[in-house]
Amino acid sequence: MPALPSWLTEPLWDQFAVLLPERPEYHPDHPLGCHRRRISDRIIFDKMLQLLRFGCPYEAIADTTCSATTIRSRRDEWIRQGVFARLKQIALDSYDRIVGLVLDQIAVDGSITKAPGGGEVAGRSPVDRGKQGLKRSGMTDGYGIPLGRVLAGANRHDSPLLAPTLDLLDDLGPLPDDVTVHLDAGYDSDKTRTLLNERGLHGRIAHKGEKAPIQASRRWHVERTHAWQNAFHRLARCYERRATVVAAFFDLVDAIITVRSLIRWAWTTHRWSERPDRRP
Repeated sequence: MPALPSWLTEPLWDQFAVLLPERPEYHPDHPLGCHRRRISDRIIFDKMLQLLRFGCPYEAIADTTCSATTIRSRRDEWIRQGVFARLKQIALDSYDRIVGLVLDQIAVDGSITKAPGGGEVAGRSPVDRGKQGLKRSGMTDGYGIPLGRVLAGANRHDSPLLAPTLDLLDDLGPLPDDVTVHLDAGYDSDKTRTLLNERGLHGRIAHKGEKAPIQASRRWHVERTHAWQNAFHRLARCYERRATVVAAFFDLVDAIITVRSLIRWAWTTHRWSERPDRRP
């Protein structure tokens, strides 16, 4: 069973392959020039997608094509080269150029997931009997395209993570003159309003003690994006201990979500050779 449909994996791989440096098939330092062939990057890429989508251990997806150690080492190599972050940024730029990001409506919200193995960005979860958990403070545009996230332990409150999350807007270039940030009742404080005013942002914040349907507004987009990310079970139950690895996995998932949304929007307005027969 494929982790993702071919109409999504093929464009992802085409762009991912361009970002990879050229490597010889055999190691050039081998004295006889007959060392084992380097395992194809495409095989490792497909294994990474399976790892993310199904949430299985490295050993469970290892087979005769590659070992779990090879998957981990190639993953770390790509992280050092910044491939995952660049892929995410290219997907975001492409979406903005073809469809257009809705940057006048921003939504920020936190989400807690399990982190049974602990790690650098794990902490005692207040909603899971004190077990280890991971919190992400995610930010999306008005449609739900992920713009970035800040990782922290599950014991961190959403409010202190708002400032570093909004700092990610600096990487998006010029913003519209009027930007509204949609927040839930966890951010309902004078400190949050002061922070938004200092940045020239308008806040639409739910009030504590009021029922959510009355003030739901456009905050649901970020909650839907959290559900999209949690569909990749490696993130919903994270066993990775290093923050760089967790961030790289989130970058890859954000790129997948962005490209998938781009193909769905472009299906009705563009034609290309590998266009799906039906709208995704």
